[in-house]
Order: sequence, then structure tokens, then C-alpha cells
Amino acid sequence: MSTRPLWWEGLAPSPRRPAPAADDTCDVVVVGGGLTGLWTAWHLLRLDPSLDVRVLEAEHVGYGASGRNGGWASALYPVSLDRVARESGAAAARDLGAALRGSVDDLGAIAAQEDISCDYTKGGTVVVARGAAQVTRGRADVEHDVRWGLPTRWLGAGEARERLRARGVDGASYSPDCARVQPFSLVTGLAAAVERRGGRVHESTRVTGLRPGSVTTADGVVLRARHVLRATEAWTPTLPGHRRDVAPVYSLVVATAPLPADAWAQVGLAQRETFSEHRHLVVYGQRTADDRLVFGGRGTPYHWGSSVRPAFEDEPGVHAALRSTLLELLPGLPRDTAFTHAWGGALGIARDWHPSVRHDPTTGLGSAGGYVGDGVALAQLAGRALAELVAGRPGRAARLPFVGHRPPPWEPEPLRWLGVGAGLRLASLADAEEARNGRPARLGALLGRLTGH
Repeated sequence: MSTRPLWWEGLAPSPRRPAPAADDTCDVVVVGGGLTGLWTAWHLLRLDPSLDVRVLEAEHVGYGASGRNGGWASALYPVSLDRVARESGAAAARDLGAALRGSVDDLGAIAAQEDISCDYTKGGTVVVARGAAQVTRGRADVEHDVRWGLPTRWLGAGEARERLRARGVDGASYSPDCARVQPFSLVTGLAAAVERRGGRVHESTRVTGLRPGSVTTADGVVLRARHVLRATEAWTPTLPGHRRDVAPVYSLVVATAPLPADAWAQVGLAQRETFSEHRHLVVYGQRTADDRLVFGGRGTPYHWGSSVRPAFEDEPGVHAALRSTLLELLPGLPRDTAFTHAWGGALGIARDWHPSVRHDPTTGLGSAGGYVGDGVALAQLAGRALAELVAGRPGRAARLPFVGHRPPPWEPEPLRWLGVGAGLRLASLADAEEARNGRPARLGALLGRLTGH
């Protein structure tokens, strides 16, 4: 079984784009070659093709979460629109909801415009409810979305099973605002689009210093720029002075071999819907273009000091749990279903779970991130907002409530380790409590306060 992401098969760039060889000057330096950094560069060059824009990536483009995720381009947001309204007003919450929905379509339109072949298929997402507690919470989620004008709807048990033939389904929520993508194809295609527009992408370029007006690489090269933008997501704590900005938390993923047509007749997903379950511990899945099931979830422990290491991507116990969970969820799968890949990656969580986009026109420093795993389409919207701010041409994206938001720092260790670990444990305990008594878990309310819902 391969521990490399399925998405990388045949696509990992080789040779890598060269690092800058000598000190230089440009207009904008973007640190981070994932979706946020590349979308920021793409939108900057769209707004002002005369700009000299450089993207610096420590490994290869899409090395982080952008090339490892479950392939959901969704309108999801890590905190509820109710909370956004409490903090920024009802109009801002409505604008954000509309922008998130639009970001899913925008991603598909730009991919088509730039000839990026990333298996974009907008089949929506179905989240099944199994048991009375999940039905209660699922219906509440639908009511929340409907209050904010979103087209989420509740499916009865029969209609839910038509979409996903999961075990013990009592209903499901369905949103049309999600597309399946091949994420690594998206990010590599976007890097090529940035280069066609005149931007320069440097790989194997680790940044060790970031300050107003310049960045320094591990090779000692200094790039000076009017604007220095950080798009490092889970790797942010590795930069000096940013240790407590986000907490990196790992999500792990497994993939099956391609399934035959008779297996899909027993599984569903005929419209290429993405899928999940109304449990507390997050799981997510999709049907790939070559008819595999890709299935992922949280539950991997947080690592002391916000460490991010390749060794953390392989947790045999968690990968085994994902395989057994998928087989239990979908009884129509053959019991001898072959799994070919098991991998993982880190996502970034701000202390208040709220994404942010910031730019200081005085210093030229800017940043975007903190998506809590909901970043495939949201990164496009955040990159657009950051580009509008840098170019001095603020549009609708630059007026959204995540712009200017400044999350509080995470607590120092050991409080950070204890707090993040407690959140993951609470999710598991809440699911176990609901399985026992069939009612929404009391622990779920505590978890909701922790996660901003």
C-alpha cells in the first residue's frame, strides 16, 4: 500500500522548478506554493499583469494540504454564519454565504478558462444521518442554512439512500454547493497558469526569514519586494515569530482500488456527490474520476510544539480505523475491497477557528489562511481578497468579514497540547455517547463552543 497521496501518481513535478540563484528585487513575494499562494498570485496578475510576482515553495507546489486533501471544493466555512452575524452583522454573513457559494462555481469556471484538467464535477454533497441524534443535528444544520438563504435541504431516508446506500440511514442533508476535484491536478495546473501570466514559481526554496520588504531563503538569498505575503497554512508555526498563529492538525486519507460497476450499483454516488456523516469526528469521501473511493477523517493526535513532520502522515491505527469505518458505512462494498493508498497531511486551525486575510499597506506584509480543512474553494476566495488589497483595487472579496480578522494566538505549551487533544477526544466521546443513548450528546454543546458553532 502506497503512503504517497493517490493524487500524486504520475504528477509529482520532476525536475523541480529552480530556486532563486541570487539576491533580487520584485513587486510581490508570496511564501507558500499551495492553493492560497498560487490563487493570490493568479489574481494579482489578473488585476495587474505588469507586476513581478514570485511564489516561493519549500518543497514542490501542492506539497501540503493543497495536494493531499479529500478533493472537496465546497462552500463550507469553519464557523457558522450565525456566529459571523454576531461578530460582523447579518449583512456581512449573507455576503459571505453568497461568496462561498460563488467560489465553488468560480473555481470551475477558472479551471475551464485556464484549461486545468482537475476532474471538476459539481455533484453536491450528501451528509447522511444514522440514528435519532444525528437526525436532530442534521435537521438543525439544514434550518441554519435555510435561514441564511442557502439551498441546503433535508432528504428523507429513501431519497438519502438513493444517493448513498449507507447502513442505517434515517435521512441526510444535501447541498448542491460542492464539487469533486483532483486537488493535486488543480494546484499543478494553477501553478502553470500563474507562469503563463508572467509569474515565477520557485520550488525547493525554504524561507527562513520574513520581514517587511524582504524574505531570506535557507540558501542565504534575499528577495526584496514591496509586498511580502505569507500563505503557509499548517507550516506557519515553522516560521520565526509565528509559532502560535495556527495549530497544525493532521487528517488522514485512504483510497480503494477502482471499483467495478456492480459495486457502484450497491454504493450510489451516481452524480459524483461528495459524502459525509452527521457525526462529531469529521469524515469525508468522494468517488474519483477512475471510480475509486477516497475516504478521510480527523482523529490523529496533535503533536507537541505544533510540529509538522512527514512521519506524522502515517498512522497505521488511524488508517485501519478509516478502512473499517468505510466498510461499515457502505455495506454494499465487497468485503475484500482492496485499499491501495493511505496518506495524510496537516491543516491549519486558528485559535478561534476563523479564517483570516490581512494586509498592512504600510509595511506591505500580508497573509491568508486558517481554513480548518475547508480550503479548496475558500483559498480561491481568500487569494482574490488578498490580491485586491495588495493591488489597491478592493472588490467584493476584500470586503468580506474574514478580511482584517485577527485570531488570538494559541496558548503556549503544554496548554496548547492539552486543549487541542481535548477537542479531538471530545468529538470521539460525543459520538460514543450518541451511539449509546440516541440523543444529541451533551458533550456536543461543549465541542460546539470550542469550534465556533
